[in-house]
Amino acid sequence: MTATADAPTVPVEEWVRSFTDASDNDPEIQAHGKYFTCTYLLDMTDHHFVVRMVSGRVAELAVDPGPLDVGYQFLIRAGVDTWRGFGTAIPPPMFHGIWAATFRRDMKLEGDVLVLMQNLRCITRQIELLRSVGVPV
Repeated sequence: MTATADAPTVPVEEWVRSFTDASDNDPEIQAHGKYFTCTYLLDMTDHHFVVRMVSGRVAELAVDPGPLDVGYQFLIRAGVDTWRGFGTAIPPPMFHGIWAATFRRDMKLEGDVLVLMQNLRCITRQIELLRSVGVPV
């Protein structure tokens, strides 16, 4: 059994609602997110999600779009085990943040990394929200 086996896996539709609600109602994102406007892709291997943020709120969350259906500025890509590690209430070492997972796990950051860096605090917080909403893979 791996350290990530206990991560809650939720149905995709439920995850979209939970993630959107958690993000839109998170005090930290709302405090820092006035200019959190970007579109990014979460590649979770089994599913892909394009998250469009406007002024700190989820404006759209596309599930498994085709390669040309929805544009995005950057992507965060990792395997199922890595995402499950992020989805545990108390993540094991190297699953607590995107930099740790990038350096020691299979996570990749691709695309316009400048946009990622401009929105880093809010993106980091959204990834931390996976601890409470789980992961859909």
